[in-house]
Amino acid sequence: MTPKFTIDQRRARLAVRHRLAAPAATAEAAADAVVALHATDTATVYLSARARLAEKDTAVEDVERALYAERGLLRLLGMRRTMFVAGLDVAALIQAGCAPEVAAKQRKLLIKQLTEQGHPENVPDAARWLAEVEQATEAALAARGQAPAQALAEDEPRLRQQLIMAKGKPYEAVTNLTSRVLTLLGADGRIVRGRPRGSWLSSQYHWATLGTWLPAGLTEWEAPAARAELARRWLHAYGPAPAEDLRWWTGWTVGQVKQALARLGTVEVALDGAPSSTGLVLADDLEPVAEPGPWVALLPALDPTPMGWAARDWYVGEHRAALFDRSGNIGPTVWCDGRVVGAWAQRTDGEVRIGLLEDIGAGAKAAAEAEADRLAGWFGVVRVVPKFRTPLERELAG
Repeated sequence: MTPKFTIDQRRARLAVRHRLAAPAATAEAAADAVVALHATDTATVYLSARARLAEKDTAVEDVERALYAERGLLRLLGMRRTMFVAGLDVAALIQAGCAPEVAAKQRKLLIKQLTEQGHPENVPDAARWLAEVEQATEAALAARGQAPAQALAEDEPRLRQQLIMAKGKPYEAVTNLTSRVLTLLGADGRIVRGRPRGSWLSSQYHWATLGTWLPAGLTEWEAPAARAELARRWLHAYGPAPAEDLRWWTGWTVGQVKQALARLGTVEVALDGAPSSTGLVLADDLEPVAEPGPWVALLPALDPTPMGWAARDWYVGEHRAALFDRSGNIGPTVWCDGRVVGAWAQRTDGEVRIGLLEDIGAGAKAAAEAEADRLAGWFGVVRVVPKFRTPLERELAG
């Protein structure tokens, strides 16, 4: 008989394993609990960690300690060409199992653009020209130790080579090579993002070579083994779930997902709430998680929990239109006992306002409002606007 997981069991796993009802002691543990923290929107890293930490008031300090002082967390480009912050063990898996294909696709695209638009030295072989620029940029960074993009462009003037993006479109723009080359070197694992140039909300970073930032480097993995281990960690955090959710989360091909899962011991289970739905769970992870009791949480835009699955009905319900933008990016959400029940937004006066989309009872509503007040106090004078705005968040922000 096929084992079955109810929606309540899946929600209990989410609550406990994602550290939303069982808080973590450190930022590293918070990141490991969800495999990695989304970092496309800089504020998300800190807000996601705060939601999962026992000591919420010191979230910024704890994340900065882990990222920049002890360097147990690393910011890198990974799954689906998305920025993440991950522990070093997971970062090594991402670097081996996801980043090389991201780098290859982006390098191919840039070479094509250089070939079509030309470059100052008129070198017929754009690939060779780009390789020389990359090597010179890495050498300049090694000589400096750490440096922002602007300083590297001074050392390697070819980084200022311009490209016309979306030529002929209403949103046509002229950009230079600097960020593109640095992104490629980062995806290759040759350089890493260090401290931001401004506050914790800044998205401009100092760069360093991997050897400068992490003298011991990252553990080296063969790509198939790295993908299998990353799939195992995802299944522990997000399973049971369909293989298609893993494919979406990683950005792998169908074949790569099958190869990764073939290396693991998995069991197919029935998923309650959708008559024909099935999912996978690790073979040694069939026991139910104990119910954690009532809980609420305010999660930021692009938090890894709501962005962890492609099939979201079991925790989003009928609220998708109010909570996601047109590209599938989720905004700030209010959670109650393993499901999304509303959204929140910070207003210009600092108030954190919540908007509930269903009746959750007086006690849970009071708990959500109290958490909104605590979050507003934590923000203080800081104002955060999500990078991707969603309908309900815009309405609440006023």
